[in-house]
Parts: sequence; structure tokens; C-alpha cells
Amino acid sequence: MKDLITRAMTRDGLVNAVAITSTGIVERARQMHKMLPTATAALGRLLSAASMMGNMQKTEDGSITLQIKGGGPLGTLLAVSDAEGNVRGYVDHPQISLLEKHCGKLDVGAAVGADGMLTVIRDLRMKEPYVGSVALVSGEIAEDITQYFVQSEQIPTACALGVLIDTDQSVRAAGGYLIQLMPGATDDMIDKIEAGIEKAGAVTKLLDSGMDGKGLLETVLGAFELEILEQTPVEYRCYCSRERVTRTLISLGRKELQDIVDEGKPIDIDCQFCDQIYRYTPAEIADILKEL
Repeated sequence: MKDLITRAMTRDGLVNAVAITSTGIVERARQMHKMLPTATAALGRLLSAASMMGNMQKTEDGSITLQIKGGGPLGTLLAVSDAEGNVRGYVDHPQISLLEKHCGKLDVGAAVGADGMLTVIRDLRMKEPYVGSVALVSGEIAEDITQYFVQSEQIPTACALGVLIDTDQSVRAAGGYLIQLMPGATDDMIDKIEAGIEKAGAVTKLLDSGMDGKGLLETVLGAFELEILEQTPVEYRCYCSRERVTRTLISLGRKELQDIVDEGKPIDIDCQFCDQIYRYTPAEIADILKEL
């Protein structure tokens, strides 16, 4: 199944919803960063959330960055989405030992930690990006995303995220949904949404049964007249290039570059998002210096 973002709204315009199927994205990240299951589950949830939030912005050439520093053994988790929902990310320690709440249930909250912050950076192509931070609630990520919307943007939100790992450590299913109430929504609507979420159950079970994003939203919001607005294919996409890495090298300054030349050894710079390695010889660094 292709990874898709599905956007929908109730016919009265009072409930906005988005869902994602992200199995391919999370599996690509797992392979790229050589992640063990707990890291795969944690980063997979963050990638799914970032993709949906990036797509919701609808700012041309904009982007959104989600960063979690929870104090847990995984270290920092970071995910960046473009305006369509194509996403990339990394985790500091992708190969920590398996943490389980009980047999078969990964303890993502303990791996991420709850003693820290979720930071959201919205680049809307204005002078300065919008930056909002909230204290982590649980480190389970979905609850923390919900808290961010309520505290920083004053938008009542329900968020569900899930990553199901197969016996061979590959990603069997991944995805989730975001449901937001618009101004004018009533308490009755909140009750219907809460009932729908409870009735639908765990998002990983729904995804594992073959349900797509449209099915997720129709299941959870079954008490509403739902209008599907669009479905957008998304993927794990890194924008690194030798040109961009060269610009980063230039930012080090003349002295740092000259030191590299004087040392006479090639340097390797790896992209933290896709692990691509860019090698520069002393002669190439010297050429960069000449161009400066």
C-alpha cells in the first residue's frame, strides 16, 4: 500500500481531520538508520505526526520541524516535513536495547523519556519561524502532540499514532490521525468524537487489518457526515546534496577550512537524515578556499 495522507472535514465545517498511512516511510527510516524496534516505533510515530502537520500547513515551500528531548535512552528525536508531507528524521541512539511494557508491547514512553520538551518549529517563509515548546506529558508522542496543540495553538485535538513491528524487525504497519475541533464545535461533538475513538480502538490494529487513512477517519468519525477533501502520496525524502554540504563547509570559515587543507587528510561529512557520506579531499577544500 502506498503511503498517503488523507484530509477530510465534516460537512458542517466544525471538525477538521487528517490521517496517514506511513508504513513505507517508517520502514525506509528503519533501514537507513539501522534502527532496532524501540527506536523504529518512536521515530516512526514522530515522522507520521510531522508529515500530517506539514501537510496541514499548506504553505508553499514551508516546512515544520518536530524535536523531542525527553531525557530517555533514545536521546533527541527529530523529524522535518515539507509542505506536502514528505518527511525525514533521525534519532540519536537508534540501537538501544529493547524496552517493553509487557511481552509484545514496546515501551516508547520510557525510551523517549518524559523529562523534557517537545519543540515545534514552523517555517512559514516569513522573516522568523514560529517556535512553540511544551513540556512532555508521557513521551508516547501522540499525547505530547495533543498537548502541544491545546497549549500552544489553543486547538482542541485528538491524536493517535502507531507503529507495528513484525517478527523480523521490519515495519508491518504505521500511521495515525489528527482530529481538530474548529470554533463553534459543541460539547456533543466532543462526546461523539471521544466515543468514536474508543470504539475504533488501537490505530495499529486498524492499520494491520489493511485499513487506509480514509477508512481510519470514517471509522473514528462514523457519527458525522464526512467529506474527503484530498489524498496526497508522501514518502521519506531527504533534500541533502553535495552543493548543500559544500555551503555548510563554507560556513565554517577560512581558518577551519585552511586547517583541513594543512592536515592533508580527506574529511567525511555524513547526512544525519539519510546517512549519505560526502567525502572532501584536501585539494577540493583548497578549491573551495580559492572560490571564497
